[in-house]
Amino acid sequence: MAARAPPPGLPAKVASVPPNQTLYVTNLPSAKIQKEDLRTALYMLFSTYGSVLDVVALKTMKMRGQAHIVYKDIQTATQAMRALNGFEFFGREMKISYAKSKSNIIAKLDGTFKIPAASSAARVEVTDLQQSIFNAPVPGAPTTTAPSLPSKPSGGDQPMTDAAATESRGVKRPREEDKEEEQGEESDQDVAMEEESDDE
Repeated sequence: MAARAPPPGLPAKVASVPPNQTLYVTNLPSAKIQKEDLRTALYMLFSTYGSVLDVVALKTMKMRGQAHIVYKDIQTATQAMRALNGFEFFGREMKISYAKSKSNIIAKLDGTFKIPAASSAARVEVTDLQQSIFNAPVPGAPTTTAPSLPSKPSGGDQPMTDAAATESRGVKRPREEDKEEEQGEESDQDVAMEEESDDE
């Protein structure tokens, strides 16, 4: 069977990707504009063709200069792609195609969303020490085998023998202010305030 030619107005590369609600936009400025400003500008531009559900524009090294625009239906996505492909956006011509896969928001809306499985890089090996910590009993919970505690010394509390001896106690040091008064030096800083009477 012969390969179908792409519909007029669409690039040849788009023909292999089936139409869907999500558009893949490339050749976007990445250094000149902040991520939130880029998302807002893309939303304002693309929402003129229909209701936009989501705009995903990331600034990571892998996703720099790219965005995904999610429309509510395929017709508005196709209309926006035809009208804006090659449109100059912040000094660069946008390249727009259909996304290879359905976006998460569309999958959630139609009930086909599946939580992605953890990749092998995300798996962490648990060591024996970590396992023993995780399996340790909860503090304060009754245990089946109580460890033996050391016994109390016999005789109860005992008074301190050197508590009455004053020689071994510390000596109070005088403050610097007290030293000055003892030496007979008067300070200009500490002058008593005069009382004023309001009874006139």
